[in-house]
Amino acid sequence: MNPSVMVRKFTVEEYHRLTEAGILSEDDPVELIEGVLVEMSPVGSRHAACVRRLADWFFTRRGHRFLVSVQDPISLNEYSEPQPDLALLRPRADFYASAHPGPPDVLLVIEVAESSADYDREHKLPLYGRAGIPEAWVVDLGRGEVVVGRDPSPEGYRTIRIARRGETLSPLAFPDLALSVEEILG
Repeated sequence: MNPSVMVRKFTVEEYHRLTEAGILSEDDPVELIEGVLVEMSPVGSRHAACVRRLADWFFTRRGHRFLVSVQDPISLNEYSEPQPDLALLRPRADFYASAHPGPPDVLLVIEVAESSADYDREHKLPLYGRAGIPEAWVVDLGRGEVVVGRDPSPEGYRTIRIARRGETLSPLAFPDLALSVEEILG
C-alpha cells in the first residue's frame, strides 16, 4: 500500500452502526477484520457441506460441555469481528444474547476455505492467535488438509501443524473428541 494513502479503519461499534443505519444489511457478506470491511467469499457447495458436516459432528457430541456457533460473529477486539464458519463456545445461560462472544468465551474456531485458504492462513489464523483464542483450524478443501494453530501469542500462534488424510484431530479443550481428517474433508 502506498504510504501516502490514508485508510479509514472502522471500530466494531461503527461497524454495527452501519447496519443500524441501513448502509449494510445483516445479509451483506462482509466481516470486520482489523478495521477493514472484508467481503467474504461466496460459499460453494463443498464449503457448505463441510460446515454442515462439522456442525453435525460437534452437535451430536457436545452434551452440555460447549455451544456450537455456526457462521456467527465473534468480537475479538475494538477493530475485528470475524464470522468464523464454526466455533465452540463456553456454555452460557443466555446463549450470548447480551453480547457476541469474545476471546475468553471461544474454545475452538474453525474456518473452512475453498477459495480463501491463503487469506485465512495468512490473516485470520494469526488474528485469532493474537486475540488469545486457544486453538483455530483452517480446513483447506483445495489442498485437502487442516491447518491447526495452537499456543496463542501476541504474534499469532506459536505452534502450527498441518493434518492430512490418515490423521486424527482432537480439540485441545476436548481431547476425548477425536475426528479424522477424512471426516472433516468428506
